[in-house]
Amino acid sequence: MAISSLPGASPLDCVLGFLKVLEAGGGAAGIKPFLAESFILVEAPHLLAPEGATRTLADVLAGADQSSTVVRDQKFTIRRTTCEEGRVAVEADWSATVLMDLRYWDAGETIRARTSSVFEVSDGLIVSQDSYDCYFR
Repeated sequence: MAISSLPGASPLDCVLGFLKVLEAGGGAAGIKPFLAESFILVEAPHLLAPEGATRTLADVLAGADQSSTVVRDQKFTIRRTTCEEGRVAVEADWSATVLMDLRYWDAGETIRARTSSVFEVSDGLIVSQDSYDCYFR
């Protein structure tokens, strides 16, 4: 049973469970139990999306299933979390091994980013994520 569906799970438990599934490469089936049908991801501009992006649940699930062809061995090192009611802020270091050539990285290299995300959690589900990623080159 997903952490998000456990009775009394805190918003922080829900977000950390979601990140753990992402780290394990859980794909759409793994992350869907954590996300509300109305889920929206807003990404601030960064190296891989210079214009930023807004993604719906369907977009995020499709991307999750494709991620295993782009990266492996994802790792989130949580630096700090802050919670206020249903809002959870997470600062983390993220890394993964790139499986294909990307604009700034070649296949086999490690991609690293410092990330900050603000999640909104309601009724045990993540309804939104605003993400601010700084990639190292």
